[in-house]
Amino acid sequence: MRRIHAAPGHVAPVGPYSQAVVANGLVFTSGQIPARSDLTDQPAEFSDQVRQTIRNLQAILEEAGSDLEHVIKVNTYLTDIEQLAEYNSVYEEFFGAHKPARTSACVSLWGVSLEIECVAALIEPVKEL
Repeated sequence: MRRIHAAPGHVAPVGPYSQAVVANGLVFTSGQIPARSDLTDQPAEFSDQVRQTIRNLQAILEEAGSDLEHVIKVNTYLTDIEQLAEYNSVYEEFFGAHKPARTSACVSLWGVSLEIECVAALIEPVKEL
């Protein structure tokens, strides 16, 4: 098992956790948010917040040895049900025809409008000894 605290050049976790854990050929990410350098540095427009969140997720996946094409399952947390159509539009820019399984929920979050976590397969699975 390998733990990834943060992707180089990206926001470090805001608590005592890893941003991803690699185990048994899979990458399990913690929820990613639209922060660029810290919680106060977020895009103003919701569509740009979605893009930044997915880019943050992409950076963690790449650091772990995966990418968006290998995502199996996505969990999305939105703060407003009215955001779903706009979220879907931006989400499709990144996932297109790939279409991983997904759950979306409307929740209350701390200082952000959305959070995304996922499970992905490694690009090159680790060979067992």
